[in-house]
Amino acid sequence: MNERLLVSLVDDDQSCRESLPELLRELGFSPRAFSSAEEFLGSDAVLHSRCLLLDVAMPVMTGPELFRELRRRNVTIPVVFITARRDEVARSQLLDDGAAECLFKPFDDTALLKALNKAIGRK
Repeated sequence: MNERLLVSLVDDDQSCRESLPELLRELGFSPRAFSSAEEFLGSDAVLHSRCLLLDVAMPVMTGPELFRELRRRNVTIPVVFITARRDEVARSQLLDDGAAECLFKPFDDTALLKALNKAIGRK
């Protein structure tokens, strides 16, 4: 792959914001990390992200709330949700609402790459 696609990560957990970008780089993406939905919405990454790796549970604006806000603004970024809460009903709802995938933490690099490729339509 010549061009590294921008994958934005929005997660209030600092350890995720430190470790996941390194993994994303190893997988061939160009990562950008944000600590909140508001920080992401205020950035130019909204216009340039090819995929959004989005934590479900965050203070102020949750991942699903950010997902709905992006749709309200007619911003169509494929979303892969990540969550520490193993809730199959919530996962199914996120997928029904249009998320590309929802991964339970901790997930491995193979699962992440498969989810990202699915989100961006790459085999």
